Amino acid sequence: MLSYYIVIAVLAAINIVFELHRDLMMLQQNSYRNLRYRKWLKVSSDTTSVWRLCAFVIFFMSLSGFGLDIIALPLIGLFAGSHAGVLASKKYKLPLVWTHRAKRIFSVALLLVALICVLCVLLFGDGDNMKLFRIIAIALTGCYCGSHVIIMTANILLSPVEKAINRRYYNDAAARLASMPDLKIIGVTGSYGKTSTKHYLHRILSEKYDTLMTPGNYNTTLGVVRTIRENLKPYNEVFVVEMGAKEVGDIKEICDLVHPQAGIITAVGPQHLESFKTIENVQSTKFERVESLPADGFAVVNNDFDKIVDREVNNVSCLRYAVSAPESAGLTAKDIVYGAGGTDFTAVAADGWSLKLHTRLVGECNISNLLAAVAMARYLGVSDEQIRYAVGEIDQVEHRLNIKRAPGGVIVIDDAYNSNPVGSAMALDVLSGMTSGRRIAVTPGMVELGERTYELNHALGEKIAECADIAVIVCRYNRDAIVEGIKDKGMEADRIYTVDTFEDAQKLLAGMLKAGDVVLYENDLPDTFK
Repeated sequence: MLSYYIVIAVLAAINIVFELHRDLMMLQQNSYRNLRYRKWLKVSSDTTSVWRLCAFVIFFMSLSGFGLDIIALPLIGLFAGSHAGVLASKKYKLPLVWTHRAKRIFSVALLLVALICVLCVLLFGDGDNMKLFRIIAIALTGCYCGSHVIIMTANILLSPVEKAINRRYYNDAAARLASMPDLKIIGVTGSYGKTSTKHYLHRILSEKYDTLMTPGNYNTTLGVVRTIRENLKPYNEVFVVEMGAKEVGDIKEICDLVHPQAGIITAVGPQHLESFKTIENVQSTKFERVESLPADGFAVVNNDFDKIVDREVNNVSCLRYAVSAPESAGLTAKDIVYGAGGTDFTAVAADGWSLKLHTRLVGECNISNLLAAVAMARYLGVSDEQIRYAVGEIDQVEHRLNIKRAPGGVIVIDDAYNSNPVGSAMALDVLSGMTSGRRIAVTPGMVELGERTYELNHALGEKIAECADIAVIVCRYNRDAIVEGIKDKGMEADRIYTVDTFEDAQKLLAGMLKAGDVVLYENDLPDTFK
């Protein structure tokens, strides 16, 4: 009989371990910030899921003693085993990355669970081994019910430790930079386009300099610190730093560390409005990049955006570039011709300089990002021939308007990394220009747009109706807004499909696609969105 209670307690223990792993994954996707994690809990309704509600019912049945050995405890075992099995088999788009911080939080969370079980045993145990494992099974079920609180508590308890560790890493990174006074540092920021621009600039500058860039999405202060400590070498001549921001002051914090001599602002638009609240806050944060430059610094800013045009730059030399609004810019792209092999265009400067360029890239957004990189390369003395060669060799950054041929003669436009109002419109324009077969747009829409989320996703739906023949709307988060926008522009209902996951979308497309069809994947939301 004792083994029966042990099995139930073990199942409950396995379940809480899997659940805390999942909770930590979501906390990590919310940047280890409890406030953002709580917002996600509210939006996702994870605290009131069917699983969670069942656990609460079983837990309170156990506390009340209702059929404890005959009903409640078997239900604990059945629930724990079933739920653990579901979590063990589930696949995630962004699985938990076992960083040192994640390991610390997970360990403390498990310790809290163990302490809760020990406390319950001390309070309610009487030396009976069967009762001991009953108590543990019930306590572990209660821990599952409050797992969100446990993971956030572990995060809070470790906060002083994390701050001390981060400060030590920060000081080490600052010391490494101070030991390289000749290192040229360029900051790249913008509501969108900064990652692509960083890659393009790195490729062009590498023709003349030994150049390092922040890898992947290492665009926070800690990401930059990690890049410096792990990747910066004494022989590097240029360091290109991508600077991301979700709150006022984020860019300044990075600039205070790296002290860049030059900077690029690729865009100021309605991105991360949930945290910024207003477009003016976005503008002021992005221009922290320019305001931090020394008097002899150099700024490159994109005049295709109103919130850049209306912001004066008086503290440093500034070059404004543009593609769609060239009249007030010092560097523009002319004679743009899109073809099967990419794009031909001429970069033209106000001082009379011009350079004919060919790139494998397509889309106005990519031409704009290339202009920014060309402007900075010229400032740093890269020759025209070096620029021309490098631009011709640039490959598209993965998942950013990347065009591929899939098996069966299907063309795929992969713009799944992120989505914003400007970039999504440009991607749909590229789709619209494809005439080999049916044009299919697959998207979950855009997020972190604050009060404008519905409005801008409705506009995305309208644009889809104008540019695509078939629409596949993924997830429920923006479904109503996008579908309403599509229908308002007259697309017939039998050409609009709604699915819950990208896996469902793939199954749908598998039975639909024909040779010549073109599929645009616009954005791919992480697991924090349903």
